[in-house]
Parts: sequence; structure tokens; C-alpha cells
Amino acid sequence: MRMQKNTLLLLIFLILVWGINWPLSKIALDYAPPILFAGLRALIGGVLLVLVALPKAKQLRLRQTWPIYLTSALLSIVIYYGVQTIGLEYTPAGLFSAIVFLQPVLLGLFSWLWLGEAMTKQKMLGLIVGFAGVATMSAGGFTGGVSAVGIILALVTALSWALGTAYVKKIGPKVDSTWLTAMQITIGGVILLLAGSGMEDWSQIQWNVTFIWDTLFIAVFVIAAGWFVYFKLISEGEASKIGSFTFLIPIVSIFSSVLFLNEKVTINLVAGLILVLASIVLVNVRFQRRRATALPAVPEGHGGPGSR
Repeated sequence: MRMQKNTLLLLIFLILVWGINWPLSKIALDYAPPILFAGLRALIGGVLLVLVALPKAKQLRLRQTWPIYLTSALLSIVIYYGVQTIGLEYTPAGLFSAIVFLQPVLLGLFSWLWLGEAMTKQKMLGLIVGFAGVATMSAGGFTGGVSAVGIILALVTALSWALGTAYVKKIGPKVDSTWLTAMQITIGGVILLLAGSGMEDWSQIQWNVTFIWDTLFIAVFVIAAGWFVYFKLISEGEASKIGSFTFLIPIVSIFSSVLFLNEKVTINLVAGLILVLASIVLVNVRFQRRRATALPAVPEGHGGPGSR
């Protein structure tokens, strides 16, 4: 895959900010209940994007498009951030992020089933190798008796993210991309705050400098800028190929968790890194020696139980 300079820069930005998000979120949970924190960061990020989208107000078309915004908000924000934030209370940040990155494998599968993307044997192997790399990086964590609840929550997080991404890619032409990103995050933030207000206590939030700066950084760079860049990349390229690069995010997460949370580096990290890099090559580089055979794209309406 020949990659333009702008695409590469956007990918680097996304990998860095989404990687550092995991330890920063773990730190913030020392000062706030999980659902309220998830709602706060999402709502702030969403409002910022609404301000960016306002010059294109005519393209909002809320009466016609609100079901799309709501569905995307539930998958990509409410379930993803709600479950993620709760799960981080049960599992180390580096390990949790590694498990979540089953997502590119699921996204590759959904892209074949629902989006008409070809699934070559090489691409399938690359996705499997990438997940093997992530699993290798996380394997050391299981020796410490990691909570089964945390693992299940990480898997649910991965599934919601993959479904949300495939959904956005599929319905993308029907809505303005800026408004889709802004509305899904804003609606998701409101739902999370309402849920948190009913389940948690606002008085438990410690409004100190660390929490405020942490929350603002996540809201601006991880959520507002991060999701905007992510959906821009997904809309302009093959979802499965862009997804393969997100295997690099848990590497940033693990190293930043070592830096900020004193989580340890192991031989598993080095081995996993090699597998992840091999995965990206397999998914994105077309070898010329012989033509790769592809599984035919599943015709629309014949995608099995997930068909719409």
C-alpha cells in the first residue's frame, strides 16, 4: 500500500494519542468514578467538534439522520468508553489495551462480510499474526491472576469498536463526516453522563490539577481530534488496512504505562512487537512473486447473521 505523507502523519498522530490514552485514563480513575469520567471527556470532546462543524450546519439534517448518529454513539462511544473505563479498574492499562486490539481482526472480518472488501489469504494471515503479537505482549499479564471480568470487558470493548467502525464505513456516504463524528461523541457523552449521574456520585470527583489537565488532554486530543482523524482515515481507505496499523497502539500504551504507571517491560513485548510489524507488512504490502488468492467479498444482503 503506497501511503501519502498526510495519511502517514495522521496515522502517527493517532497511534501516539490513542496509545497514551490508556495510562492517562487509568490515572484519571484515581480521581473520578468511571462512568462520569467517561461521560465528561466524551461530552467535552463532542462539544468541541460541534463548534468545528457549525459552519456546515445545513449538512446536519438531524431529522433525517438522527438514527445514524444514535446508533454510532451507542456502539463507538457509550459501549466502547463506558465498558473500557470500567474495565481499566480491573486490569492493568497496558494489558487491557492489548486485549482490546483484537479489534483489527474483527474489523477485517466485518469489512469482508459487510463492506465488500476482498479478504486475501495474505491479509487474513496478517490480521491473525497481528493479534498473535498483541496476545504475546499481553501474555505475561496472565501470570499475575488477572481478573476474568477485566478480560471480558476488554473483549466487549473490542467488539463494540469494530462494529462501530464497520457501521460508520458503511453509512458514511449518507451523512457529513464531521457532523457524524461530532454528534456521535456528543450524544454518547450525554448518555454516559446521565447513566453516571444515576449510578455514581458527583461528589466523588476530585477536581484537582492532575484530573482537570488529564481530562482536557483526553477530551481534546484523544476524543475530538482522535476520532475525527480515525474516521477520516477509515472513510478514505480500506478499513482493514487502516485497522492493521492500530496494532501499534498497544505498543505505545505499554511503553507509556511503563513510564507513567511503572508497569514492567518483558520479553513478551519484544516478541509481540516483531509479530505486529510483520502483520502490518502482510496486510499492506502486495508481494509480486505470485498473485494472492482472495476470498470473494460477501454480496450485500448475504453476510450471514450480521447482514442488514
